Amino acid sequence: MPRRSPGAGGCDFESVRTALNPRSALWTAAVLPGVIALADLPAGLADPDHPPLASVFIGVSADQTGDVLIQRSGALLRLHVVAAGMDMPSVVLPFDALFEVRVQAALRLWRAMTGRRPGPNPATLSSERTRRLILALRALDGRAEGASYRDLACILPGGIDLSDRSWISHDARDRIKRLVQLGQGMVRGGYRRLLLHPYRGRV
Repeated sequence: MPRRSPGAGGCDFESVRTALNPRSALWTAAVLPGVIALADLPAGLADPDHPPLASVFIGVSADQTGDVLIQRSGALLRLHVVAAGMDMPSVVLPFDALFEVRVQAALRLWRAMTGRRPGPNPATLSSERTRRLILALRALDGRAEGASYRDLACILPGGIDLSDRSWISHDARDRIKRLVQLGQGMVRGGYRRLLLHPYRGRV
């Protein structure tokens, strides 16, 4: 995946703008703990009475490697195949601060492959959080175009028109400033934290 400098407003993972569908954007396993890494199962490790699911059953061809998207039981699952030639796959779980997150992602895959409901994706942003992020970027765009904090308070959704005296002490003033600060933080590299939602407090 192409990488650009975060300081220049770049992005070090695939933009949804380059994908045919925003849901089809691929992420690297190194930055998104919900990506499930698969590797060939070490010989003699599995219980012979309970053989692992074959890679073909999961939806990975023998010569496939890298990032793969599959959809099962209504869930979109992101896989990373470590090496080609995998017949009986196993899940690679780095023993790090996000271990519990990775286990949860692997369980969603296993449930989907065995015909069960995979359950909701815990990394999905809430509608309220998404709305706030959109407002933050719109506020940042407005500042770049020369709009004052007061202008933004008037033109953003839910805006209010205040007199000079009311504006100085109104809570909307601080709210707009916080939105702009959030947008600035996102552009300076804070967007990466979205990949760890809602687990960013663990690292």
